[in-house]
Amino acid sequence: MTTLLVSQPNFADHVTPQGHPERADRIRAVEEALSRPRFDKLLRRNAPSGDLMLAELVHDSRYLSRLRDGRPAEGIGQIDADTFISADSLAVVATGLGGALNALDAVLLGEVDNAFCAIRPPGHHAEIATPMGFCLINTIAVVAREAQRKYGAERIAIVDFDVHHGNGTQDIFKADSTVFYASSHQMPLYPGTGKPSETGVGNITNVPLDPNSDGSSMREAYASHIIPALIDFSPDLILISAGFDAHERDPLAQLNWNSADFGWLTGKLMDVAERACGNRIVSLLEGGYDLKGLAGGASHHVAMLMDGAIGRLDD
Repeated sequence: MTTLLVSQPNFADHVTPQGHPERADRIRAVEEALSRPRFDKLLRRNAPSGDLMLAELVHDSRYLSRLRDGRPAEGIGQIDADTFISADSLAVVATGLGGALNALDAVLLGEVDNAFCAIRPPGHHAEIATPMGFCLINTIAVVAREAQRKYGAERIAIVDFDVHHGNGTQDIFKADSTVFYASSHQMPLYPGTGKPSETGVGNITNVPLDPNSDGSSMREAYASHIIPALIDFSPDLILISAGFDAHERDPLAQLNWNSADFGWLTGKLMDVAERACGNRIVSLLEGGYDLKGLAGGASHHVAMLMDGAIGRLDD
């Protein structure tokens, strides 16, 4: 396996208030973890700036204007109770998008087997018309549409293991049978969506997990529900919304996964990718707000992407 790691050089320029969970230290923690010798074989690349007008592939025509109008000349502006935008936030969003699209190019052109993008801010809560939940644009949704528009991919699967349901991704694709969306998430928890009855046009699979459940419940959920549905869909490409806030250390939720659980889950998704789509996986960082838990989960995720084995890793 050849795995690309896309890093975001300007990640710290998206400024959030002191004490906010979605902060620049998250990327520093991931980058430090992936700088260890275990990860020397990674192909590494800095994210270029992407074209933010591509957001109109998934958001409404006034979406970018609203973000620009809410952006302050200096300091920090507030979009909702927990979503903020600073003077340079859109430049950071642009490199997050550019990095994700660069990873898509590398995977679909056969340069690498798979890729992980260490980018912020997250995106899976951003709906067609509404930024929310720390998210400014829905980056993974744009990547899915570009895979279809630029490369002619017919069937895109998005698997979201962030502890919070990706209401934005579901909102964008709920009526589109060419995009499969599957989410495991704690319920009840923000944003309150993601019931099993929310099935779109048969392309949505939601598997809520009980608070205080652990990795064994997650493994059963994937083995019984998500993996079979993913196999049945037979995607041309698998995209992953890789949130690491289901980790037992995370302060914003109450699931009890350990770092190795993320490696197990990644391996199961790789099994489907090998069978269905020539190993093609692009993974984008979403949540994860305890720095040690985030680093541990991301390390196991990337190690599995690299060679199908976790090896010796500290949690």
